[in-house]
Amino acid sequence: MKPTGYYTHPACRKHDMGPGHPECPERLGAIEDRLLITGLADALERRDPNPASQSELELAHSRMYVASLRGMTDELREEVRAGGPERLQLDPDTSINLYTYEAALMSAGAALNATDAVLAGELQNAFCAVRPPGHHACRERAMGFCIFNHVALAAKYALERHGLQRVAVIDFDVHHGNGTEEIVAGDPRILMCSYYQHPFYPEWPHAEADNLVNLPVPAYSRGSDVRELIDSVWMPRLEAHRPEMIFISAGFDAHREDDMGQLGLVEQDYTWITQRLKAVADRHAQGRIVSVLEGGYNLSALARSVEAHIRVLADL
Repeated sequence: MKPTGYYTHPACRKHDMGPGHPECPERLGAIEDRLLITGLADALERRDPNPASQSELELAHSRMYVASLRGMTDELREEVRAGGPERLQLDPDTSINLYTYEAALMSAGAALNATDAVLAGELQNAFCAVRPPGHHACRERAMGFCIFNHVALAAKYALERHGLQRVAVIDFDVHHGNGTEEIVAGDPRILMCSYYQHPFYPEWPHAEADNLVNLPVPAYSRGSDVRELIDSVWMPRLEAHRPEMIFISAGFDAHREDDMGQLGLVEQDYTWITQRLKAVADRHAQGRIVSVLEGGYNLSALARSVEAHIRVLADL
């Protein structure tokens, strides 16, 4: 049986937005510790990614946006040498340090490398433990802790570089993946299914497009509520779309222990969701899934939820 890949890179821990910021390097440490303690790490094929190239990034982002991030990093380096601040603020929630650009390149590269390996038949599926996250990153702007949109990039890459005809993007973060939606809206080759707490961050006008399946749910919704919506709304659309590959924006901040949101999911819900998606992938996509970490800020709940998610991917 083909293994499940696990992609991460040391640069992802060097991106740091300051003391007390919820999107912190310790998130990856908590996941790694959990996988080691449970023995799950031994069942995964660990791989180091290569950085995404300029041409690859331009599948989802404008050339000017990518160049501006590179330029801001160079300017920040000069300021730090001169004794200036160590970070540059991009929006009220998002800043970069000297290592952010490399971390973002490696995170995007992980999603693309995982796509290559799964489509080549080297891996059955893959999980990318990377940061900064990606699903709020728009074509021409960073926001909401996100720099490059890894899942949107990987979906476009599978279509444009590997010649797939239909893919699905699944987003189960507590926040709406507005950046992914902006990038994929109106592309009939990509079916995007998401649930998210609403009203909530971000305040963003939803696109009206036939390839988007948005499920806004109110605060304090429980896992049973979400499961019912997934079965009644997502599943018929996924079956009709018959995706040849599934990409997951795997945010775990809808967990009931995570103060970032007010939803009530637990590990068993992430197990169930992953099982449903894996069944679709087995029927239509030869089991091909690439999952990329998004949110999840309570370290214990994040680590336990990622373990539950990966156990299903790895058939353990």
